[in-house]
Amino acid sequence: MIRTEKFISSNYLKLFYVLVKNGGYPSPKFLIVLLLPVFIGVCFLTPTVQAQGGSVASGSGETERPKWKLLRFEEDWSILKNSPKSKRTHLFDPIKYIPLSADGKLWVSFGGHARARLENWSDFSFNSANTDSFLVTRVILHSDIHYGEHFRLFAEGKSAHVTSRNLPGNSRTLDMDEFELQQAFVDFRFPLGDMGTITLRPGRRELSKGKQRLVSPLPWANAFRHWDGVSAILETHGWNVEGFWTHFTPVEKYGFNDPDSGNLFSGIYGTGKTWGGVGMDLYWLLKDHDGRTFNGTTGDEERHTLGGRVWGKVPQFHIDYDLEGAYQFGELSTADIDAFMIATQVGYKRGDWFWQPRVFLGFDYASGDDQAGGDVGTFNQLFPLGHAYLGFMDFVGRQNIVDFSHGVTLKPIKKLAVTLTGHNFWRADTNDALYTAGAAVERAGSAGTSDDIGYEVDLIAKYKFNRHLAGLFGYSHFYAGDFIGQSGTKEDMDFIYLQGIFTF
Repeated sequence: MIRTEKFISSNYLKLFYVLVKNGGYPSPKFLIVLLLPVFIGVCFLTPTVQAQGGSVASGSGETERPKWKLLRFEEDWSILKNSPKSKRTHLFDPIKYIPLSADGKLWVSFGGHARARLENWSDFSFNSANTDSFLVTRVILHSDIHYGEHFRLFAEGKSAHVTSRNLPGNSRTLDMDEFELQQAFVDFRFPLGDMGTITLRPGRRELSKGKQRLVSPLPWANAFRHWDGVSAILETHGWNVEGFWTHFTPVEKYGFNDPDSGNLFSGIYGTGKTWGGVGMDLYWLLKDHDGRTFNGTTGDEERHTLGGRVWGKVPQFHIDYDLEGAYQFGELSTADIDAFMIATQVGYKRGDWFWQPRVFLGFDYASGDDQAGGDVGTFNQLFPLGHAYLGFMDFVGRQNIVDFSHGVTLKPIKKLAVTLTGHNFWRADTNDALYTAGAAVERAGSAGTSDDIGYEVDLIAKYKFNRHLAGLFGYSHFYAGDFIGQSGTKEDMDFIYLQGIFTF
């Protein structure tokens, strides 16, 4: 154990040196400012309150800690309130629950993560001239202040950087956000008796809905997404229903990120369990976005998305399933919108077999447009987590696409999971474009007649060293199809990456 800890510590010192050497952070002042709240919490607040006879009660047994969440504000560290000091033995326990009042009503928690990913691309965008390696890094730190059961203030800072990236787009807003307020909101929580509770949440925050096919903070990207607005969240009888009214807040790489008044995103999203433990999502989403273009039609977009999702397991047959569908209508300038998508995956897992295999099949369809100009049939993927479902290379988005996917996940050892996935891609309509995961036009629809985009294979290995440290290795290859050859340069692409993330 001691040798393992020394190995991890020494390698993280090396990693820190690499980040600074490659321009990972603007100056030591940045780290000092960002880490100051943690330093104060550990060195001053904790001993002071406990010395006053604060509220850490005694108990027995090992303390259970929350799992790390994508949305860090969903973690509830009040579980440490009644944990004795002798049981709070994890390295970061002193800053995860710090009582600030003698009765324990006022308390604060600190956390964050540091991530580094080395990427190597060959023939990026199907072009042999686009080959490069670069490093993306980010640090995110947050503070979470609670007063009783009814008030909470959450704030999170971010710094995301990239070394010299000599690919189309250079240093993109996906990669770079020098110093930013990622989230800052307050919660006002009110009990509704037997009906449950309702929470009002004004401020800046990340949004993640369902399987993130349409709404995601995009954790794979270095800079994350966020929105400014207000939400009302009803928790009742096992259901969580959120109504939200927000404006998307695009990244300004070297300045403060201001909300885009011309990009309204709002809706109602409900999730819960139904008969037999089957999970269900139901949603209505509105995107009101100025100055949009889809397949030759340009104007202000008002698009409604009605959708639902069901998921669950059939334990006696070792089967899991996930099915989602959505229909879109509205207007783009004076043209009508009529689009839809379906997405599904079925898996078969045997935990009692050698290497605990899970094999899976998936099918994704998102409509395209049958003619340039006029009414719009192209599905709008909104704010998706694209690569998790349509290939890790992110050259295929959920617009005008057909994808048949298949793969297997194995666990050779306890801490290692290896997944191999294949994707067959076609255009849903040959009169419409190939869109990337960022909704950009990769190849225009008029540039070729074939529907064959190609085949992507993704190999991913995840290793969890311990609760805090995880590693990820990936290799992807894209076999370019006939449409790629008809519409421009046609080189098979390769993507290799190595990532480490430390969470606390």
